[in-house]
Amino acid sequence: MYSDEIDLEADTVLATLYAAKKYIVPALAKACVNFLETSLEAKNACVLLSQSRLFEEPELSQRCWEVIDAQAELSLKSEGFCEIDQQTLEIILTRETLNTKEVVVFDAVLNWAVAECKRQGLVVTTRNKRNVLGKALYLVRIPTMTLEEFANGAAQSDILTLEETHNIFLWYTASNKPTLEFPLAQRKGLAPQKCHRFQSSAYRSNQWRYRGRCDSIQFAVDKRIFIAGLGLYGSSGGKAEYSVKIELKRQGTVLAQNLTTFISDGSSSTFSVWFEHPVQVEQDTFYTVSCILDGNELSYFGQEGMTEVQCGKVTFQFQCSSDSTNGTGVQGGQIPELIFYA
Repeated sequence: MYSDEIDLEADTVLATLYAAKKYIVPALAKACVNFLETSLEAKNACVLLSQSRLFEEPELSQRCWEVIDAQAELSLKSEGFCEIDQQTLEIILTRETLNTKEVVVFDAVLNWAVAECKRQGLVVTTRNKRNVLGKALYLVRIPTMTLEEFANGAAQSDILTLEETHNIFLWYTASNKPTLEFPLAQRKGLAPQKCHRFQSSAYRSNQWRYRGRCDSIQFAVDKRIFIAGLGLYGSSGGKAEYSVKIELKRQGTVLAQNLTTFISDGSSSTFSVWFEHPVQVEQDTFYTVSCILDGNELSYFGQEGMTEVQCGKVTFQFQCSSDSTNGTGVQGGQIPELIFYA
């Protein structure tokens, strides 16, 4: 307060923010919020949402929601989710844009109930779990699970009464459906956006083959986004199946990868291949996306590549990658699309 020097650390920043608010030191409070925003990730997003509500910091709350929505599964499975207060729990459960399956939401609620019982010094029993949850249990959209998900999960948990379980099974299977206390509408989730970096695509005889080599490109964005997957070209010679490994790296460190297959139909359309979880990408830093495809068929390839592409409110910049051994670059080649949430 006397020297204007600020030295923040992760262990003390929340307590410092509390003091800055209490003693009305706005410059220190702003520095704390900026520090929290830069350290924000899926494992602490729910806790920081709870704190941002307590400290009335709407900008920090909005940044937390961006992470929680896009990386909902990781956020709800984190230890931090079990530390939030009841009101924040209910606000998260009413969120339309949570980008995950309802079975993940249900499991997270059970974990929170166990933690809350322990916080209150209660024995972890079915009755106590239901009591600490209160109306939050009825914010879980159980009927939007598949019948199999419900039968293998929620129906065998001890949190629902026999009558609730019976009525939900009837709701799935009977023509005369009972009235349920649980919401029936599916969450909207997030709509993925696609950044297409080529202005045209083409194919020529013996022109481009995947051959198990690496196609790679570097990109940077001017706003934080979450990379969900890649759009790839398929066969130019009819229906074909490819095995594919996709990878996202930052400064040589692998952030995500996935090994899967996809079937192309012989058209010049792109085919989406997804990472297991969306990956947070920070602004003004170059990342590398790569794919290695194996398949015998000749493929389409992109032409007239752009070094800069505007997608909604996000600007992408592209540059060539030294990892690329199959000819892909900024001007042409593969990896025509980046699939992302923003």
